[in-house]
Amino acid sequence: MTRDRQPARRVKSVQSNLNKIDLLAFSHLRWDFVYQRPQHLLSRAAQGRRVFFWEEAQPTEGEPRLEITQKLPQLWVIQPYLPDSLNGQPREDFKATLVRSFLEDQGIQQHIAWYYTPWALRFTRELNPVAAVYDCMDELSLFKGANPQLKVVELELFQRADVVFTGGPSLYEAKRSQHSNVHLFPSSIDVLHFAQARRPSRDPADQAVISHPRLGYFGVIDERIDLHLIAELAVLRPDWHIVLLGPIVKIDPKTTPRAANIHYLGQKPYEQLPQYLAGWDVALMPFSHNDATRFISPTKTPEYLAGGRPVVSTSIRDVVRPYGDQALVRIADTAGEFVAAIDAALREDDATRAAWLARVDDFLKDHSWDRTWIEMDRLIEKCIENNLGVERENYV
Repeated sequence: MTRDRQPARRVKSVQSNLNKIDLLAFSHLRWDFVYQRPQHLLSRAAQGRRVFFWEEAQPTEGEPRLEITQKLPQLWVIQPYLPDSLNGQPREDFKATLVRSFLEDQGIQQHIAWYYTPWALRFTRELNPVAAVYDCMDELSLFKGANPQLKVVELELFQRADVVFTGGPSLYEAKRSQHSNVHLFPSSIDVLHFAQARRPSRDPADQAVISHPRLGYFGVIDERIDLHLIAELAVLRPDWHIVLLGPIVKIDPKTTPRAANIHYLGQKPYEQLPQYLAGWDVALMPFSHNDATRFISPTKTPEYLAGGRPVVSTSIRDVVRPYGDQALVRIADTAGEFVAAIDAALREDDATRAAWLARVDDFLKDHSWDRTWIEMDRLIEKCIENNLGVERENYV
């Protein structure tokens, strides 16, 4: 593979420790949005090096500026604000200037460039990172409102990246032929956090008033969710209550199904999710089958399981394999199939549930975010060493 940027100067010793190399992450997602893959990985990265998380620009009627917020001891969120009158290539050029000025102000000599969106390449082409990482967690080109040029820019990112990570088996199969250094890192789990849902706890006030059986979902509510399926389920079993946690984005809230047994409780902090999960009888993943879900590998699958909740999901490929194949998650697509699967979960006796939980725990023990980050970091360090011509023993 040919790297489409200036080669880094070969030196024998550039720093006393690889962890002193800063990391700049460019993301299409907000840090304070739903807590998911970027937050899990980059908060762990920040335990060893400074991390700067660049969000997409927000509009402002005032002067262009950067708003910098420290979220962790070594992690800062960078939010650019740009006037709407600045658009097209001049907008990208201005963002490039902001990035260069930021690097100078922070005294950043060397850095890792970490991309969640290829679109950020339009204002970071001039950077000369010691390693470029593309963590491909979604096929963004298939999402609602995606720019048709996104695939073209992604091809350029493949040319520049040293290593590519993919968020699920389907994405890995789609991307592995496009780069010589692609690695599969599917959704992992903070087991101890979600295992709190297995212990008795006080129901949150807004959920305590909802009757059982409770069927729950947490996550973004957008074009990936089968709203018709939720509406049908509510009609078929009016005695069941459907609890939906999360922001409604990219769809008109007026199009979401409304019924006495459907409860929208809004977005909740990551820290509170186990408390809500503990009060559910069954966890749901009612995803549509469309372009936006073709390559998804939902992080919530292992999170639900770690919380000890039975799970019913539509036949999303990366859920069927491995979770459905190993009988850890029940798979259903029609409303009738969902009713039957939920009924089966509600009727399980204690012995059957205990045997299922034992298989769940055996599966999850090898799928921690800590382990995922250690393996990713090892691959990144290898790229840095190769690019700088520095042998590992030169670091102390």
